[in-house]
Amino acid sequence: MSTDAVSATVTAPRPAWLSLTWTVPFAILWTWLIYALPALPESGFPALGVRLMAHGLIAVGLWLGLENTALTPRQRRATWLVLMASFTLWAAIAWTAAINGVFRTGASRLPLLPAAVLLPVIVGAPLLLWSKRVGQLLDAMPMTWLIALQLYRIFGSQWLAYWLRGVLPGLWALPAGTGDVLTGLFAVPAAIALATGTIEGRKGAILWNIFGLVDFAIAIALGMIMSPGAFQLIVPNGPSMAVDTFPNVLTPAFVVPSSILLHALSLRQLRRRSRAEHGLLRREASSQ
Repeated sequence: MSTDAVSATVTAPRPAWLSLTWTVPFAILWTWLIYALPALPESGFPALGVRLMAHGLIAVGLWLGLENTALTPRQRRATWLVLMASFTLWAAIAWTAAINGVFRTGASRLPLLPAAVLLPVIVGAPLLLWSKRVGQLLDAMPMTWLIALQLYRIFGSQWLAYWLRGVLPGLWALPAGTGDVLTGLFAVPAAIALATGTIEGRKGAILWNIFGLVDFAIAIALGMIMSPGAFQLIVPNGPSMAVDTFPNVLTPAFVVPSSILLHALSLRQLRRRSRAEHGLLRREASSQ
């Protein structure tokens, strides 16, 4: 998708676009830093900083959302601990495996990296989408939170920097990096548009989620058929795929599946809120 296609999906008042005046320069600056200072991403500190920040925001947002539910204090604490403990354990396992080279090509007979991408989604999506307790939480949370949180996707511009340095093939880096950057850049405008409460804003939020999921589908599919291993169908001319080592491997092994689940939760929340509002309108109409 092009920038124009993404722009058409998010209809927002002028103030929504003001967020681009700082997110676009930041994305450009980050891309330049990765390009000019290759030791920076290789150190793992940027990945650690971004993940800790996102982890903290999820923990705080989850707690604030639970406080607005009708659950008892004990139920709130139990729900928060179960969700955060599971999320933290998953992050710790993925981080430890990445540092120890578990996802390296040839480290195992089994394709562990594709499994790390797909299994959390296969297991986690049904639990999060069908859980009544999670549904209560989504009903109590502002719909903008799950969208604005994915501002971190602009850090995907690192793939574009790697392509410019000749480290990654453009066939993968260009669509994957561009899709990530566009998703991150339009996260805040989409959230602001949604906050207006208009039908256009809600449609924009839905299309933003769909765009983010399509970006992942393209990146995952291209990554699998271009990476050395059992699924490789394309051997790129020039640089080969090199995202199976720490810290870059954390993106497919953890960031991608966790972001997919955030998209799924956002879509569920939008659907539940829309159905609740339609039900309220029908009740008001029948009472008149």
